Order: sequence, then structure tokens, then C-alpha cells
Amino acid sequence: MGLNKKSVDDINVKGKRVLVRCDFNVPLKDGEITDETRIKAALPTIQKLIGDGGKVILCSHLGKVKNGPNEGESLAPVAKRLSEKLGKPVNFVADYNVTGEAATKAVADMKEGDVVLLQNTRFRGKEETKNGEAFSKELADLCDVYVCDAFGSSHRAHASVAGVTDVVRAKGGECAVGYLMQKEIDFLGNAVENPVRPFVAILGGAKVADKLNVIANLLEKCDTLIIGGGMAYTFLKAKGYEIGTSLVDEEKLDYCKEMMDKAEKLGKKLMLPVDTTVASAFPNPIDAEIEVSVVSADAIPADKMGLDIGTETAKMYAEAVKSAKTVVWNGPMGVFENPILAKGTIAVAKSLAETDATTIIGGGDSAAAVNQLGFADKMSHISTGGGASLEFLEGKELPGVAAADDK
Repeated sequence: MGLNKKSVDDINVKGKRVLVRCDFNVPLKDGEITDETRIKAALPTIQKLIGDGGKVILCSHLGKVKNGPNEGESLAPVAKRLSEKLGKPVNFVADYNVTGEAATKAVADMKEGDVVLLQNTRFRGKEETKNGEAFSKELADLCDVYVCDAFGSSHRAHASVAGVTDVVRAKGGECAVGYLMQKEIDFLGNAVENPVRPFVAILGGAKVADKLNVIANLLEKCDTLIIGGGMAYTFLKAKGYEIGTSLVDEEKLDYCKEMMDKAEKLGKKLMLPVDTTVASAFPNPIDAEIEVSVVSADAIPADKMGLDIGTETAKMYAEAVKSAKTVVWNGPMGVFENPILAKGTIAVAKSLAETDATTIIGGGDSAAAVNQLGFADKMSHISTGGGASLEFLEGKELPGVAAADDK
């Protein structure tokens, strides 16, 4: 995987039109942004390009846009917030066609340091299909240089992520990554490709099926692989243990056995829970008070369900992290949304917060957990992309990363 990419520090944008693919897929409620993390994360790249005299054209998707273009998924609220954050007007092109006459005119009128935001790219329909070719060309027609700063979308070979780069390059333009993308490549990419050892990987979450390739790839790369969350019970059942009514992926029992054998052959440590927190049913609602007990992992009662790692396991996992130099964590240890079942996730987060290792949180639920539990500022890096970070951990080449020029 080629990770040595041109960044915004390697290109000259003075007087040039720069198209920046951002990730402005922010949560909205009644037209108001409820979490502006993604907007804040995009600012350093945008400010750098403005400061260097670029004419900055921003684009992003928002939502899934299942029923065609609609005001509820317009980027208008993002334009308003961006303009406040940048302290200058952001010219929003509301045209549902995204790259039509209104966009062409707005770009033609730009001066150095101006900012234009195009409408939601998904308003153009499926931008990964044939329609994407025309869209890629229209996007490329608006710019001289392309910058991808949307790691959360970089695993998709869409027009605004990868397609546009071929057209920009064909007309002599450069394609670089922004600061946010660079950070993801530096931390996530290099953690997997070139880790400082000992390298400990922690995987949690519900299903083994979601992380098949991640488990296989990380076993090759890490020194210790820690398994928690719902997926642990499939491994425990594969060992022949009674797991009661715990979540199990029946079709993946043989796979779990293979992985345990593989770890042994490679001389890697694969750690599974030695005890577990059980209850008679899944909490409903998810944060409801619930009666729990901690039992040995090989003695789960037939009528009980494992919902978090136990106290001994939490101690054992925390101990394993202490001597690490690189830790990658993807997926919570239990139902962390419930205070009673968050103890395992808290213990792991706390051990990461206290280590000197480079600590990388691989997006999705684990990012939500460290943010919610107040450990975010203690981590070296929290990935901004759930699906993209998982594919990076699988060792896959991401279209949005591959499409940038090599240095």
C-alpha cells in the first residue's frame, strides 16, 4: 500500500482553483447541526489553502439521499457554520445539479482566498455508477488542483473521491491529500504497515462477520490480539464453552478455530475473556437499569447472556496494554451505552489513556465510546472514518488514498 502521498504542503495553489472533497456528513436536527466535529476537522486544510491564495471550492455528501434531492439534506446549514468558523463569507451554490451553470459562474467570479461550497454531491444520484463519469468530468472542469480530505469516504471509488482525480491529472493538474487524510495515513496506515513494537490490537463490537479480514490481517501484523465485545462469545463457543443466550455467529465457529490455530502457529498471543458480565436479557431500553453478575467465561449459565467482559478480564487486558508501544482499538468491550455494562470498555479506555504507547482508535463505536466516556483527549489519534478505518485495518487499498499523487 503506497502511503507516501503529496499533501497540501507539497503543492502551490496561488491563483489556482482548488477542489477540496471534505466530509461534511454532519448530523442535523430540524435544520440545525448537532455535532460540528467534522466541520472543525476540515478547517486546517481549508485555512491553509485560503492562506496560500487558492480559490477554494468545497464539496461533500450529506446523508444517504434515498428519495432524491431535498432541503433536509442540503449543505446550506454547513455553509452557514463554515462561514462563522472561517470568519469570511462562504458562497453556497444551492443548485441540486451540483456542477451546473450556477456553480460554473460562482467559480468564474472567485478571487484568491474566496470559498465556494457546492451542493450535496449525492444529489447527482449514484456517483459510483456510469453517471459518475460525467460528474467526475464536470467536477474536474471547475478546478486546476484536487485535494481529498474526506477519509470517511475514502473507501468508496466515487466520482468526487476518486473519479475526478483521473480527469484533473489528464489536464496536468495535481491531486493531493489534506491534513486530515494525512493524519489518518500517518497513524492508521503506518500503525498497520510499520508499527513500533510491541503492537497490541484490540477488537470488539458485535459480530465476527464484520471483522473477518481485520482479524486475519492484524494477526499477521500485531504481537498480541485482544478480543472483546459480542464477537468474543463466538470464539468462546469455538473453544467448546457454554455461552448461554449470548450473541453467536454460528457460521463463523470454524473460522474462529482457524484464527486461534493461526495465532499459535505464528507465535502470537490471542487473548479471550476469562470472565464475563451476564444478565438474563439485553437491556430494553439500552440504558435501562439491569441486574448483572460476573461469571467465569467457561461457566456462563444456559439462561444468561454475556453483555460485557468481566472484572478479571478487564484487569488482564489493561495489563497487556501497559507494555505496548502501539495500540489499535476498534470496537467496544460490551454494551457501553449502558452505564452498568460500560465497565469493560471504560477499563480498556483508561488503560490506553495511561499508557505511553501511540494509541489509535479506529472510528465507529470505539470513537463514540472514548468521546462519550471522556477519554478522547488522551488518545494519540481517533479516526474519523468507521468503514474506511476498518478497510485500512484489513490492509485494503483505499480508492481515495490511492488516487492521490505519490510524492
